[in-house]
Amino acid sequence: MEATIVTILALLFLSFVALGVYATVKVAKAAKRGVDRTLDQARRTVEDTTLRAKSFGQAGVAAELAKLRLSLRGSMRATQDALQAGAVEDASLRESLDLFARLSAHGRELDEDLKRLEREPDKAYVAGQLPALTERTERITGSADALRQAARDRARRFAEDDLETLSAQIDVETGALRHWTTTDGREAAAGPEATQPAWYESAPAPQAQPRAGETPQAITASDPRATPYPWEKTARPESAG
Repeated sequence: MEATIVTILALLFLSFVALGVYATVKVAKAAKRGVDRTLDQARRTVEDTTLRAKSFGQAGVAAELAKLRLSLRGSMRATQDALQAGAVEDASLRESLDLFARLSAHGRELDEDLKRLEREPDKAYVAGQLPALTERTERITGSADALRQAARDRARRFAEDDLETLSAQIDVETGALRHWTTTDGREAAAGPEATQPAWYESAPAPQAQPRAGETPQAITASDPRATPYPWEKTARPESAG
């Protein structure tokens, strides 16, 4: 018996240790991913700031290359954010994400080419490559912009359709909530007698006068409990004991 208890306690201890190790690994991986995202964002911010400085502070091919890289990076980043946000609610955008992934491969290749040309000492050669690089950048950014705008138009159209349906439902509901307007109209057409309150009682009919020589009948008083007011509950019959 004691050996069984010791075995169970040992298994519980090992289970808690394994659970603690698993949780620690998960937390460490999540922290690492957070640090990586922070570093990537900081690196992108530094690169964008450097490119803006080159595009405004320099002249010639260096400034043109910086402008092309800024245009490419900004368009691709905005499209990626729009598609990823829209795909959460619209599953049809997943195909668009696949197309954007293929487009991103061309964008990364172009960005690497532009980055290499920034270090190219032969400025005349770089100037000769600028027309082709500009056309290539415009084709990629044009496709990215088209995807982003189509995704936004689709989301806006769905929002407008949902708002139109919601407005129609609200109109029906408000009409149902104001049903007394039609009821009052019918009551007014039925005449004043149909609109008397529940507690209104008409005047009692006059009693017949006894004829000459007849003995008046005894008047039996009515039980007031037999005609309760409308707001009183009906008394339940007491069980015979």
